[in-house]
Amino acid sequence: MAAAGAELPGPAALALLGPAPGAPCCPHGPALLFVKTSQGKEEGRRFYACSACRDRKDCNFFQWEDEKVSEARLAAREEYNRSHQPCFTHRQNVDRYKNFVLLPLSKRRFCQECQQLLLPAEWKKHSDHQFLCDITTAQLKSPSQLLYPLENKKTNAQYLFADRSCQFLLNLLTDLGFRRVLSVGTPRLHEMIQSKASQEEEFNVRSLLLDIDFRYSQFYTEDEFCHYNMFNHHFFGGEAARETCRKFLCEENGERVIMVTDPPFGGLVEALASSFKKLMAMWSGTEKEGHDNREMPMFWIFPYFFESRILDFFPSFSMMDYQVDYDNHALYKHGKTGRRQSPVRIFTNLTPSVIVLPEEEGYRFCTVCQRYVSSGNQHCEICNSCTSKDGRRWKHCVLCKKCVKPSWFHCDNCKCCTLEKHSCGKSDSGCFVCGKAGHKRSACPSLSRSRAAWQPDKKKGQKTRKRIKMRVRKRLAMKRAIFSKRKVKNKKKKT
Repeated sequence: MAAAGAELPGPAALALLGPAPGAPCCPHGPALLFVKTSQGKEEGRRFYACSACRDRKDCNFFQWEDEKVSEARLAAREEYNRSHQPCFTHRQNVDRYKNFVLLPLSKRRFCQECQQLLLPAEWKKHSDHQFLCDITTAQLKSPSQLLYPLENKKTNAQYLFADRSCQFLLNLLTDLGFRRVLSVGTPRLHEMIQSKASQEEEFNVRSLLLDIDFRYSQFYTEDEFCHYNMFNHHFFGGEAARETCRKFLCEENGERVIMVTDPPFGGLVEALASSFKKLMAMWSGTEKEGHDNREMPMFWIFPYFFESRILDFFPSFSMMDYQVDYDNHALYKHGKTGRRQSPVRIFTNLTPSVIVLPEEEGYRFCTVCQRYVSSGNQHCEICNSCTSKDGRRWKHCVLCKKCVKPSWFHCDNCKCCTLEKHSCGKSDSGCFVCGKAGHKRSACPSLSRSRAAWQPDKKKGQKTRKRIKMRVRKRLAMKRAIFSKRKVKNKKKKT
């Protein structure tokens, strides 16, 4: 998994303009177009950066939008991209897996350093590495427990569902009647579905995993796994992988499809939403008569404090109170109370009343809101809603005319509720991009115009840059001429 964006030094912010046609590529697929913005000032120069790595240390791809790249540099870039691809193709990994399962248990080895299944002929090459022996069939069916999770918060953030959350999601999906699950970045859910399908004949749910972690290609066929970047909607397997996904989304024999995604929390919501809409469009195009402008059913698993950003792109979505927890995350665990509760929730376009949450965990049904809520989420008669977002009981502020967190207090100077210990008058004065009040950066008209116009008027800036280049070239030419004249004079003196 990855977090889109590129970090640059300084107080300025980066704004994503989106996937541009003809964008250059890095090892993670087409780059995204960004612009550097400073509050109240004109937007800066546009540039391309890696979609999958937020940290330049993980992928240092960078190119100005108007930069002319030489043929030699393009050739070097293509060679670099090829050299950073996996050593085995997906088809080769499938063949290797078939040979691996035929081996006796004593000859089944897994290299922990290379994260690779080893055939006997490869043992010598990995002799100085640490490896696991006697790999069982159960381990092969649970690759997320065999592989090391990639936990770089800025690049992969591969946190895996705890069994409690994974089992709840699977039970919920089957109860709702879904028979096909597009698992985007949810390997633990995918393997649970695959394992159950192989053990129970009556279990008829299928899953297709889309994930940027190519290690999973060692355990799944091309019909079960596609190497996919959710930040730029890039299928590394090309048109064949795209067609596999399209066929899976086709609702044959009334088999309902749902997409379940668990992106890294450091990822840009704009990039994720763009890719998810393209997957929805792929689903909409699977039937000739269409789906009457309906959205593909979806579970987007994300922290509750991103609610407003998700609703900007998917207004039909609503947030459920269910707290999703993870095995390998120090904080996002079930059973904690207060502010230590997991902030991860399920956002969905399904009707909230059909999402039944487990009553044994304290969830209850609010007849007024027509949805299940957590035990601490009390209905506010003034707001006429169950207002809590974080699992604690919120309180209503008469002056703010809304419910706020229990740790907040109304400040007469700031004229709003905030933390008791805060600096008055230091709230945002306006939009970060244009400096005007009344809207935020995400809704800035200036930024909207920039996003709409992929080819802006750059003649003025180009002329300025050409003048500067000409001056630099003239200075260099003059220096070379003076240096060559001095050389000639020195030779004449010596002779």
